[in-house]
Amino acid sequence: MASKINLAIEAFKHKGFVKKLPTMWRMLKSIKNGFYKPEIKNLLIPGAILLYIISPLDFIPDFIPVLGQMDDLAMLALAIPLLIKETERFLAWETEKMSNKVIDAEIVS
Repeated sequence: MASKINLAIEAFKHKGFVKKLPTMWRMLKSIKNGFYKPEIKNLLIPGAILLYIISPLDFIPDFIPVLGQMDDLAMLALAIPLLIKETERFLAWETEKMSNKVIDAEIVS
């Protein structure tokens, strides 16, 4: 399990993934509150992959040197770009939402 954690840490450094975590957290809160509605597959696939990675069950068992970690790494290589793309979509949605806000104001002299 420790090798999986180290592998995940290394993979998460990919393409600034760690820097996008606060945005991903904001995205998840927005989804939970019903504001942002992504396509289900855009979160279901990366979520299933991440569950596979932390699961003790593997297609190739971890006790097989090198190959045991390669399937986890391959799965992370699939999940991270999908999460990053959805985060970019969320940022575009968030920017559009903010630009459509109208603030009523009264000029006081």
